Amino acid sequence: MNGRTKVIHIAGVVGPIEVSIDFPDELKNDPHFAVRGLALVAHPHPLMGGTMDNKVAQTMARTFNQLGYVSVRPNFRGVGGSAGVHDDGVGELDDLLHITDWMRTPSSWTSFEFTQAQSWLGSSNTLPLVVSGFSFGSFVGSHLVQKLADLGRPAERLVMIGSATGKWELAPVPADTILIHGELDETITLGAVLDWARPQELTVQVVPGADHFFHRRLHCIRNIITGAWLGMPDHRS
Repeated sequence: MNGRTKVIHIAGVVGPIEVSIDFPDELKNDPHFAVRGLALVAHPHPLMGGTMDNKVAQTMARTFNQLGYVSVRPNFRGVGGSAGVHDDGVGELDDLLHITDWMRTPSSWTSFEFTQAQSWLGSSNTLPLVVSGFSFGSFVGSHLVQKLADLGRPAERLVMIGSATGKWELAPVPADTILIHGELDETITLGAVLDWARPQELTVQVVPGADHFFHRRLHCIRNIITGAWLGMPDHRS
């Protein structure tokens, strides 16, 4: 953890949810910095050691910070300070939907001393929302994006790393979804991801030499996401 990260607990569906919030560096010196949007980051499988502090999850959060987003990394049920027990993605989807509602509610942020002076709070209900997930988190994230679209409040974009196809049933995803996968992923094979992406005509960004956890390749994740944002609309005034 560093000075731009705050760990809090918010009320959830089955009890407290532990959340790490990562802020753009610019907010440390300028509370009037124009935040570009909000980014939700979902971590890998809780029963296999996945937490909000996973290195891939942290890399995604920090990359979104560099793009001007406030990043939110929750712990899934039963992990760290989050209440409940693992629910195979069902309860986890409920929790992520609840967290997006919390993120998009200005009053959610005003009770914290570390955000009270920041001018973006009043517009948090209209800021773009990015959903991202790694492995199991990509599975839950895909269903969250589908649910948000059905509710009429769609996400700006979905980012999936180590997509969990073949292990869990992913929801159909938008055409502009960013799919990043390691060439040497031993947990979810590249072939399985290509088979899932092919009928949807989705592009898969392959990182040569990368395993499932992107050891020594985390910078590639950052570069791909940053490159994908070039040319995207920036609604900050």
